[in-house]
Amino acid sequence: MQADLCRFAVMTIQTMPPVRARLRLASDPQAVRDGLRQLLAAAPLCDLSEDVRGSAEIVLAEVLNNIVEHAYPGFAGLIDVTLDYSHPTLSFEVVDTGHAMPCNRLPKGELADLDDTVELPEGGFGWFLIRNLTNGLAYSRVADRNTLAFWMDAQ
Repeated sequence: MQADLCRFAVMTIQTMPPVRARLRLASDPQAVRDGLRQLLAAAPLCDLSEDVRGSAEIVLAEVLNNIVEHAYPGFAGLIDVTLDYSHPTLSFEVVDTGHAMPCNRLPKGELADLDDTVELPEGGFGWFLIRNLTNGLAYSRVADRNTLAFWMDAQ
């Protein structure tokens, strides 16, 4: 991974309604952890209930880690996150220029069959969680940009 893109996260916050936080980070696991920490500690997320923050953290972590692992496999890139809060809704937009989603569609997010306890699946839970913790999702690929928008109830 290119040294100039590794391990950084830059955030700006607009505190006038609607409250908006913007985060630009490298496609690096440490930058994702640092960026999530910054988002959760700042407005608007820091002012919301623990349940809402927890749900937002799970969804963002799944989305950002999927981008690092699948959109930018083996090469560096940037991820832009915008969070808008207009009571009672949190709206997120995540943009990257990595590989497109397979078939340019969101995964179904169906839960894997857990009856076979001998061979538990390694993955497959992320999109299930994302779909169940959000009120809606939208994905588009325009030119070389992936945009994932999702929203959730902040009450």
